[in-house]
Amino acid sequence: MPDELAARMMARKPTPERPLLGLTILVVEDSRFACEAMRLLCLRSGARIRRADCLASAHKHLAVYRPSAVIVDMGLPDGNGAELIRELVASDQRAPVILATSGDPSVATEALAAGADGFLEKPIISLAAFQQAVLVHLPADARPRTPHVVSGDIVSPDLFALKDDLSHIAEVISQPMDDEQMEYLAQFLASVARSAGDPDLDRAAQTLRRAVLDRKPPRRAIGAISDLVETRLTGTGPI
Repeated sequence: MPDELAARMMARKPTPERPLLGLTILVVEDSRFACEAMRLLCLRSGARIRRADCLASAHKHLAVYRPSAVIVDMGLPDGNGAELIRELVASDQRAPVILATSGDPSVATEALAAGADGFLEKPIISLAAFQQAVLVHLPADARPRTPHVVSGDIVSPDLFALKDDLSHIAEVISQPMDDEQMEYLAQFLASVARSAGDPDLDRAAQTLRRAVLDRKPPRRAIGAISDLVETRLTGTGPI
């Protein structure tokens, strides 16, 4: 086990109720809503959280800190999360746990092929599932020595974080976009929609993605997304 991880575990030993006490988790996630869920899961589990919202920000964190675990969203504004996973796996100071996450389960194969230890499908709200996903990949001598309490609790992220994501989408839509930016918008919207349990937004994201892939005019799809986002931000639609 890396010396730094061992020192942290000795300084703050995990408990049955907080089995990740002493760990630091770097969450590489561009959605504020999804990251808020992660923050609550880490808080309830005893872990410290650091957040990076893109690959560039993640590299800055990793140049200074050595996290116990890294959770990487597969779709980021400046690249594919698989790029970072491959870098982490190849590093001579590999994080003990590397997990990938996405609202699209079809990218799990790509994440695992890049070297991720596991894959978390959004929405990630189950405390027990989150804790187990981290614990199962920790070195044996870094795991709690006593059984941890399996909780049936789920977390409910603050809706203000969801509104931040929706505001970001509205801002992106208001600007000219090329195909790459529209594909990212579709991925980001789908991720937010699935985290929030919003099937209408999810369908709109898939419609935009199909238009981009088929090289069809995206105006109607973007217009539908704009209308849906506006109703949620103004309080005239579900949120």
